[in-house]
Amino acid sequence: MFTEDVAGAFTDAAAGVFTENAQDVAQPWRAAGPDMYTTDWAPRRHRRGRRRARGRAGRTVSILLVVSAAVAGGGYVALSGTGRPAGTPITLDAAIEPRTSIPPAANRNRPRPAASASPSESPSATVRKATPKSTRPPQPVAGLNQTQMNNAAVIVQVAREMGLPRRAMLVAMMTGLQESSLRNLANTTVPASLDRPHEGDGANFDSLGVFQQRPSQGWGTVAQLMSPRYAAKAFYEKLIDIAGWESRSLGDAAQAVQRSALPDAYADHQDRAEKVVDALL
Repeated sequence: MFTEDVAGAFTDAAAGVFTENAQDVAQPWRAAGPDMYTTDWAPRRHRRGRRRARGRAGRTVSILLVVSAAVAGGGYVALSGTGRPAGTPITLDAAIEPRTSIPPAANRNRPRPAASASPSESPSATVRKATPKSTRPPQPVAGLNQTQMNNAAVIVQVAREMGLPRRAMLVAMMTGLQESSLRNLANTTVPASLDRPHEGDGANFDSLGVFQQRPSQGWGTVAQLMSPRYAAKAFYEKLIDIAGWESRSLGDAAQAVQRSALPDAYADHQDRAEKVVDALL
């Protein structure tokens, strides 16, 4: 708290500012004049290009000096127009909390948030295009031509789609090699089959397609049996319906499905079937 002498000195200095005329003494912050608390001390009010009347510039500086001294001393200042403390002093509260600010140096080494970048600018945001599946036909093996290898690929693919093991693929491949040499055959006794895409023809009963399945035996329609995909699925469905097919020899499993007049012929194609299946897996 200031002593009486120190307070009087500050009061005299401040009083000289407000005794410019009688109206100023009576109403130092009248409504018609600017509110100096708001105009000069509130940072949000600072604007570029602000102009002040020349006669009031000195007042602002003086008041700021008085208040600054009061803040430093921890007391208050009573201002009066007579040069001494009046009966009803005007009190300026000096307990104004100083604004805390971060010095510029504190931000020098602070990492700044990276600006968002487009996928083309940021390597981590690069969108990888899905690699399209190869449309190249499978490379023929075991003496097969491209057409035969294509049919073999269909047989393996259908088994994979059905979740069947390699053993089922071998049984089907041995059957296809024996029945048609893995060709999609039409039948001259079934004229409708000749109108479908085919890779040769035969004349054994009404047998059709890669597995020589017969429409008359309930395997499917002519159009269905001339599709290698449908024919392979029909074969597998019949195979897995046979009890204990997994424990039978490959040739016996094939015979259980086909019921051929040459039951031992399927086993002759086992080695070749293994090479084809392994090349496609």
